[in-house]
Amino acid sequence: MNERDRPPSLEEFDARLRAAREEADAVAGRRPRRAATGSGLGFALRIGVELVAALIVGGGIGFLLDRWLGTGPWLLVVFFLLGAGAGFVNVYRVMAGMGQSVGYPDGGKDTKNDSDQDQA
Repeated sequence: MNERDRPPSLEEFDARLRAAREEADAVAGRRPRRAATGSGLGFALRIGVELVAALIVGGGIGFLLDRWLGTGPWLLVVFFLLGAGAGFVNVYRVMAGMGQSVGYPDGGKDTKNDSDQDQA
């Protein structure tokens, strides 16, 4: 097989495909596509860590306040429940794609309302 008969490499094909997609997005007025920001396992671990961290912080604050004020287990229980609530809110934000915290992607959603664009 000589040099002229060799098929183009996959890198060349990938570059041409990306250029064609970018051109099609520009013609259609769409935003450029983002690369995937991680695996499903990483996403699941992030959710688990956020939930456990909220529980530990809430319980820790309650424990320290109980020792300082001598109130028994009551503040521990209250702050543990508050930490659980905060953890569930964080998980909801991640799963809903609301992007209200630093580091969460916005899922490609526009911040403007579609009805505002129709009126302009």
